[in-house]
Amino acid sequence: MVSAELARTSVGIIGNAIALILFLSPVPTFIQIVKKGAVEQFSPVPYLATFVNCGIWVLYGLPMVHPHSLLVITINGAGLFIETVYLLLFLIYSARKQRIKVLLILLAEIVFVGVLSALVLTVAHTTKVRSNIVGSIAIVGNIMMYAAPLSVMKLVITTKSVEYMPFFLSLFSLLNGISWTIYALIRFDPYIVIPNGLGSLFGICQLVLYATFYKSTQRQLAERKAVGEMGLAEMGQAVGPSKKSNVVHNEHA
Repeated sequence: MVSAELARTSVGIIGNAIALILFLSPVPTFIQIVKKGAVEQFSPVPYLATFVNCGIWVLYGLPMVHPHSLLVITINGAGLFIETVYLLLFLIYSARKQRIKVLLILLAEIVFVGVLSALVLTVAHTTKVRSNIVGSIAIVGNIMMYAAPLSVMKLVITTKSVEYMPFFLSLFSLLNGISWTIYALIRFDPYIVIPNGLGSLFGICQLVLYATFYKSTQRQLAERKAVGEMGLAEMGQAVGPSKKSNVVHNEHA
């Protein structure tokens, strides 16, 4: 019979793999941003929320805070690095006003995690107290990460388009929430169960929105493409007579 600890470790490894895919799922979005040289209407909020969330969970997983949480450290350490790359790209390709805003929020998050780490490791003297403090804050951070796409969901409802809500980010957000909820239920950890359970609900809501507005998005993209092609055709027609008149003028000359 499989022991609870082995089952928990196995689910944790699966959770690590899914979370890594979740962290990497925005790569196509950032390739698009780099190609266009602008972030357009893509929001930095999910990446800022995920950055601070990963920082808090790395702190939570440290042996002197919450022992036997290596899998929590590995995936959140990887996530912290990946989100840093995303935010650097946002800083490069954002307009000046947005760039300053993102930079100030990012610096505030770094200071917050640094101060929290210093206080927890010096003021609290047992792993139980440290786990309770960091775990309670981590719940808030995790909920922020999962709730961050709410701003994008509002945009989706307003525009009836899912163009700026990446599908794979929503899908793997749901899978990530489910896997870590199961992980925390095997050996009950309320600080992981609560935010990831809510994260699963947020993920379901995003996929429902995606299914609802997928057809209208395709219709909008097709209309935009048709308008663009019509504009090019009109330009071609305008240039044609101009060239023809120049030829006639030259012949008369």
